[in-house]
Amino acid sequence: MRTTRALAAAATAVAALGLAAPAAAARDGMHVGPSNIVALPSVIARGGQLTITVDGCPKGGTATSDAFRPTRLTPVGGSTAKGTATIDRHARPGAHSITVHCDGAGRPLTHPNAFTVIGGVQGGLGGSTSTGATPTDMAIGAGLIAVAVVGGGVFWMRRRAEKRI
Repeated sequence: MRTTRALAAAATAVAALGLAAPAAAARDGMHVGPSNIVALPSVIARGGQLTITVDGCPKGGTATSDAFRPTRLTPVGGSTAKGTATIDRHARPGAHSITVHCDGAGRPLTHPNAFTVIGGVQGGLGGSTSTGATPTDMAIGAGLIAVAVVGGGVFWMRRRAEKRI
């Protein structure tokens, strides 16, 4: 019975040491690579600027995506790196991934669907289309003007009739 308890205690100690060793090695300077990618804002229009922050990249690195050119990430303290990317004017709308390659780290990290590109508005036109009003729009506008003219005429005629009494 005592041998079983001793073996169980020894196995528990070896398991605890085995689980703690990789974490201790990582804290003692063994660089494991990027661990977290944050892209802000998460929804952005074409031509907008995207801020990328990466944990586990103490020497900086490069962020790539199909929606922007490769962007340099610079260290900002501790093991964090940060960079700003400009979304291409011709980027397709929808979700895009970001892949980060840290300097001095062997493995890259990809964050699928890190941000979403939306279509931009037509600047200078107030967001409108360049085709103008449709026939339906013209008919509605003409109808509203006609109702306003008739209503104004009825009101004026009634006011005029009140003054005579």
